[in-house]
Amino acid sequence: MEEALYKHPEVMEAAVVAKADEKWGETPCAFVTLRPDAQAVTEEDITQWCRDHMAAYKIPKTVVFGPLPKTSTGKIQKFVLRDRAAELDS
Repeated sequence: MEEALYKHPEVMEAAVVAKADEKWGETPCAFVTLRPDAQAVTEEDITQWCRDHMAAYKIPKTVVFGPLPKTSTGKIQKFVLRDRAAELDS
């Protein structure tokens, strides 16, 4: 999933984590950082890009824009993103 997001011309960084869902149990939630010179991109734009480049069950149901939390070595902290995804429903 992240590989397809990285191929989007306006995406600089992306990470996908599971988000709780009443119907499906879990659904993909994408966190995206846009390039500094990026054109305006909406959640619908990202969803459509995913629809065109991956299987339907992999399409993120939620897209959150902003900087991604990282360790001192530059690795994305997915556990922080999982906590953020859980807070989206709260």
